[in-house]
Amino acid sequence: MIFDLFQKGGVIMYPLFACSVISLTVILERGLFWIREAKNRDSGLVDQVLELARLRKYEEIGTSTQDAVDYVVRVLVCGLVHKEYSLSKAMEMAALDEIKRMKRYLPVLDTMITAAPLLGILGTVLGIIHSFDMLGKAGIQDPQAVTSGIAQALLTTAAGLLIAIFTLFPYNYFMSKVEKAAVRIEKYATSLEIVHGGRKEA
Repeated sequence: MIFDLFQKGGVIMYPLFACSVISLTVILERGLFWIREAKNRDSGLVDQVLELARLRKYEEIGTSTQDAVDYVVRVLVCGLVHKEYSLSKAMEMAALDEIKRMKRYLPVLDTMITAAPLLGILGTVLGIIHSFDMLGKAGIQDPQAVTSGIAQALLTTAAGLLIAIFTLFPYNYFMSKVEKAAVRIEKYATSLEIVHGGRKEA
């Protein structure tokens, strides 16, 4: 049945199918990415870094964070590595890199949310044009052929809207995860600046 609907939708169903595959691929990739990030979180190590920074035990920080995979730890360590120049600027730079990594491929989902309905409308418009062309040739003697053509044309709009809807929810979820991660980074970066004793930066 699905294959029959696909065929009835016309040539526009092919780019719509491509959009659905792209969206699904990105959603699965980002889902796995955030599962890994959740496993890599190590709040205990973050607290340890803050305490060692307060005590100025930088060598111990380097040793304990050598294999760290928590993104907050990476940001804090980057700041401490460049503490003689600018602790805050270094952490800001590292945070931007982390946020960029978290937002990877999300613009693709945003594009699919916009493109899929537009492709669907295009398919419908082309289908209606074809139906009215049939009406002009066959006249009103066969209205059923025209109405069935319009019904088929509307399939592309329905498909485009479905793709956009089922892409929108994961996109918003992933964006909320990025925002929460940014808040977490800012929280601990500010804590590091405080425990570091407010040393003047070059």
